Amino acid sequence: MIDFSPEFLNVLKSAKRVAVLTGAGISAESGVATFRGKEGLWAKFRPEELASADAFMLNSALVWEWYQYRRDIIDKVQPNPGHFALADMEKHFKSFALITQNVDGLHRRAGSQNILELHGNITRNKCFNCGKPFIDEINLDQKKPPCCNCGGKIRPDVVWFGETLPQSEFEMANEASATADLFFAAGTSAIVYPAAGLPMIAKRHGAYLVEINIEPTPLTDMADSFMQGKSGEILPEIVKWLRK
Repeated sequence: MIDFSPEFLNVLKSAKRVAVLTGAGISAESGVATFRGKEGLWAKFRPEELASADAFMLNSALVWEWYQYRRDIIDKVQPNPGHFALADMEKHFKSFALITQNVDGLHRRAGSQNILELHGNITRNKCFNCGKPFIDEINLDQKKPPCCNCGGKIRPDVVWFGETLPQSEFEMANEASATADLFFAAGTSAIVYPAAGLPMIAKRHGAYLVEINIEPTPLTDMADSFMQGKSGEILPEIVKWLRK
């Protein structure tokens, strides 16, 4: 049992509007590799060669194969207790928004409903030219992207370097942050903007800010409560308190 502060528990019990921002750390506990750090994917691969529109235009087969490889990994992992705890937490508040920087779809598989996917979703695809969603089944062994009816190549529906976040999702994320009584930042490095600015928006508007991470981040000094450890261990304990 984790010893939460009385202040946090009082806020938790009285909160009506809750927003949560999750990052790669929560999915790392399911076996999805992170991108930053010494063991991160960008320590082994160059982002501009695999995650940009220019890269796709220059070598669409390479980019497609990279994302098929990542899809194959994600297809084999499962949501962890942290994902399931957030799906449960959603049921306990009048308003709940789950804002994620992750593209793996694990929150949805865990049962969360009100999800704002700021960086897209790797399980979806769209046309590079017209932007129309591509809903046909994709063979994970396919080595090059299929084509849309318009002739454009199909790409993953994720936000690449140099691209803007989906406007509607980001506007809703801003609104949820600005109106939250309680804001959780779980498993995020807090360095990737504009998403990293959401906890600060919540704090400026009076929210109680909780950070859950295995190590301190640039957000730690701002947090009202810093809970050091794994999301998959801390979030289920928070849900236990909500059930009391």
